[in-house]
Formats: sequence, structure tokens, C-alpha cells
Amino acid sequence: MRRGSVAWRVGSEGALLLGGGRALILQVAHPQVAAGVAQHSNYRQAPWRRLYRTIEVTSQIVFGDDRESAEAAAALRRRHQRVVGRDDRGDHYRALDPQLLMWVHATLVDTSLLVYHRYVKPLREEEMALYYEQMKPVAEAYGIPGEQQPADWPAFRDYWDGMLLSGLRITETTRDVADSVLRPELPLAARLPALPAVKAMNLLTIGTLPGELRDELELSWGPLRERLLAASGLTIRRLLPLLPSPLRKFPAARRAA
Repeated sequence: MRRGSVAWRVGSEGALLLGGGRALILQVAHPQVAAGVAQHSNYRQAPWRRLYRTIEVTSQIVFGDDRESAEAAAALRRRHQRVVGRDDRGDHYRALDPQLLMWVHATLVDTSLLVYHRYVKPLREEEMALYYEQMKPVAEAYGIPGEQQPADWPAFRDYWDGMLLSGLRITETTRDVADSVLRPELPLAARLPALPAVKAMNLLTIGTLPGELRDELELSWGPLRERLLAASGLTIRRLLPLLPSPLRKFPAARRAA
């Protein structure tokens, strides 16, 4: 990935982790992704581990040299080869199915742009379109052929809207993963000290979910929480520039700088 590109600039920001809960819940809103997570991970004990692995691999692909990128992509495909089974309705799935990979990739693209736009720096529509184009090789590295990706940014937005309208289905796993994200199992001694941070992250996670998905999951929301979300966004935008670069950038981005 070229230094200074939109994908480089957006992808280097550690603030993207703020959208981790949103991306994870969106991913498991697809019943076959949810089945894979339920049957091949210990998400209740470590709900974020799978997402962190995906972000780490994406960073290695984006910021690594040709060898590092190829090795990271190959390792990801090897892990996915073992993830096969049947969903809650008995339909067969495999993690290397390009359609499932496309949905996971789409949640990362949409969430990264949303978080960067809201909490780091506003992006113009043409910058978002360029980011999508620049992330196509990353999607191919995951195992999504170019012809099975939406052709351009407007096509991606149509794909996204179509998935939200009729491509997803809430399962018990979706609800359980959402609960594990919003109510993480913490050691007893850490629960009280961590409560403010958990509440702040939950506000962001719930508030940035698509409204229809939030309603299906019966996650409470209203005008007061919307105002709190807006205020928290303003605070984050003011604080981020004050952080030293090592705290703001992903390790792979720092190494490549």
C-alpha cells in the first residue's frame, strides 16, 4: 500500500479499535458467520480475539512489504480452511466462501470509514470512494476475487444497504455475541474500575449500529443517548491530536513509517 494513500492514512489510526464492537456485532448478524464464530471460537471468554486477529492481519497486509503481506494473507486462509459446518438452519457454510468473506470485509470497511470520519477527521465522499478502491487488493488477499467485489463505491453502498435490508438474520448466537461484547466477563476486581470505560464503549457501539439492527437486538436508544454520543465524539476528536504517535498508530503502521 502506498504511503500517504487514503487507505494508509485511515488504516494506521488506532482509533479504529473504537468500532470493534460494532464491526463484530455486524459480522455475526450474518447467520453463517455467526455459526462459524460459535462453532470455532471461544467468543464468550474472549469476544474480541477474533476481531483483533483480523485487524492484525489486515494491518500486516496493508503496511507490510510484499513478503509480509503474502505471508499474512496465506496464514489467514489456512486458518479459515478449518472453519466449516452447518448454521442454525442446517445450511452448510465454509469460511472461505467469498460471499461470507465479503460481508466481513464490508463491516471493516464501513466501520473504519465511520470511525475515522466521526472521531479522527471528516472525509469527503471522493476520499471514501478512493479508500474503497484501495482496499480491493486487501479483499483479494482475504480470498475475495475482484469480480465478486462490488465494482465501485456506489455499488458497495448498494451492496451494504441490500445486506442490511434482506441479507442478515438475527440468531441466538448474534444475541449472545452482542451480549458478550456489551457485558464482557471481567475478573471481579476489575469490574468496578472498568465500568466507566465499558459504559463509554457501549454507548459508541450501540449508537453507531444501523438503527434497524439495533432495534432487532432490542438495544435501548433515545435522544438523550444520542446527545451523549455526539458529546463523546467531540471529546475524542479534541483528545486524539494530543496523544503521541506511538499511542495513535497501529504497530504495523509504525514499523512501516
